[in-house]
Amino acid sequence: MTEQREQVRLSPGDKAPDFSLPDDAGNTVSLANFAGQRVLVYFYPRANTPGCTTEACDFRDSLAQLNSADVAVVGISPDKPEALAKFRADHELNFPLLSDPDKQVLAAYGAFGEKKNYGKVVQGVIRSTFLIDADGAIEVAKYNVKATGHVARMLKEL
Repeated sequence: MTEQREQVRLSPGDKAPDFSLPDDAGNTVSLANFAGQRVLVYFYPRANTPGCTTEACDFRDSLAQLNSADVAVVGISPDKPEALAKFRADHELNFPLLSDPDKQVLAAYGAFGEKKNYGKVVQGVIRSTFLIDADGAIEVAKYNVKATGHVARMLKEL
């Protein structure tokens, strides 16, 4: 029997759920590592798939602009660290990629649950992005984002 989780939806002003997850090199990265600065946490379904690659490369190419706005970037997916390491190497990604194979953090952010895929309702990763302020509160919460053009839209909101 599978347990049906209540679908979470975070809003601006909510406290960002804490996390500690392994990165692509096996180091543990926590939300607390970014205390005192803004961090953009984005959730994506799978490394090295077309949409996820487009989105990651947009973040890579926009990282200097984001960093100059005092915003760090972290990507989280259910992929194993080895898959993330290959993704980083294949696309020269320049920000942390974190592994959440049990989907606990994805669920805490509302980035895992029911979604439509080719007209069917399925359980899966909901492409989502959160801007977390220096005090650990959600500043911007975006669900069901489109990979193409997403980073440019986020930059306009900073």
